[in-house]
Amino acid sequence: MTDLDLPAIGYGTSGDEEGDEWTDNVAAALDAGYRFVDTAQMYDNEAEVGAGVAESDVDREDIVLATKVEPGHLAPEDVKSTARESLDRLGVETVEMLYVHWPADAYDAEETLPAFDELREEGLTDHVCLSNFEPDLLDEAREILDAPVAAHQVECHPLLPQEELRAYADEHDHHLIAYSPLGRGKILDHPVLSEVAEKHDVSTAEVCIAWAVEHGIVPIPKSSGDHVADNLAAAEMELDEADLEKIDAIEERRRVIDPDMGPWNRE
Repeated sequence: MTDLDLPAIGYGTSGDEEGDEWTDNVAAALDAGYRFVDTAQMYDNEAEVGAGVAESDVDREDIVLATKVEPGHLAPEDVKSTARESLDRLGVETVEMLYVHWPADAYDAEETLPAFDELREEGLTDHVCLSNFEPDLLDEAREILDAPVAAHQVECHPLLPQEELRAYADEHDHHLIAYSPLGRGKILDHPVLSEVAEKHDVSTAEVCIAWAVEHGIVPIPKSSGDHVADNLAAAEMELDEADLEKIDAIEERRRVIDPDMGPWNRE
């Protein structure tokens, strides 16, 4: 059972922004009211994200900070050394959440996962988390880890609703975190989402965020400018049962992030 307490929405930092843009965006998001910030070694912006955390007016102890170990660093000694490098770049002594980013490349469950347990025992992270796993891989990880799986992060939005992984999260008491909760913008013209958005006089992006929150999913959209506040407000918006039924009845499926290493692409 996890004791990880998360807000309804987090701030994602996967994208093409460079350098100080991330520092400014993270600081602005925290000052606007976000308290959960997600980054990764693969995003190559941990230093800038950490600078944004430091520059914001929010106390570090009030922020949930997450990063992820990239696939090429999942051999045990690499996990431990690169996680420390991540903390140095972030400018923190610990992160609340440390993920296996993809179960691929150097990932070997029996070798990799005990290294995450060690980092938790040493206080470098509070919680061990997984990303882009399938149910069989989650089962395997749960058997090997001493720590509970606190969160599982996957692409999730109305056109990739991840019912099986949501049910798994409910059954095993971990958070389901949604990256690309707006489908990288590629789902926002869907007519059903547009219809619900028009009804509430909001954007389709806000509908996607509200849909996630209503289903107990924690979305972590990337945003800047006015969208920072809009997304935060959307987490408080209530969709009625008819709205949710309409969205959940969408049959089209669209996966936006689909690398060959994704475990759903296994032969």
